Amino acid sequence: MTFAELLDYLGRHCKYDIMDGTPAETLEKARNKTHKNELAGQIIASMFEKSGLEDVSAPIERAAAVTAIGPIRLHFMKDDAPVEGFRMVEDIVHKIDGAFNDEALRQKA
Repeated sequence: MTFAELLDYLGRHCKYDIMDGTPAETLEKARNKTHKNELAGQIIASMFEKSGLEDVSAPIERAAAVTAIGPIRLHFMKDDAPVEGFRMVEDIVHKIDGAFNDEALRQKA
């Protein structure tokens, strides 16, 4: 799955507003810290940069996507962290799993 496909899936399935334009526009805004949702932008930028991707059409693996947002996830697991941030991060992690599960099912069909 490409990073763009993952972003598109997240945009269609997450409870939170993840997208800020096309996948390429969303990534650019996330990396420039101009994404309309600061936390979503931070998560997107972290997934992209920590996965070592070069562009939005590069393939990303499930483990790399989840591992990349691990530090953000740990931050929101602290007692004094905002609960809404925790909910967003957890929703995104679950939707990442869903994206890769759906892809695996499509490949088996």
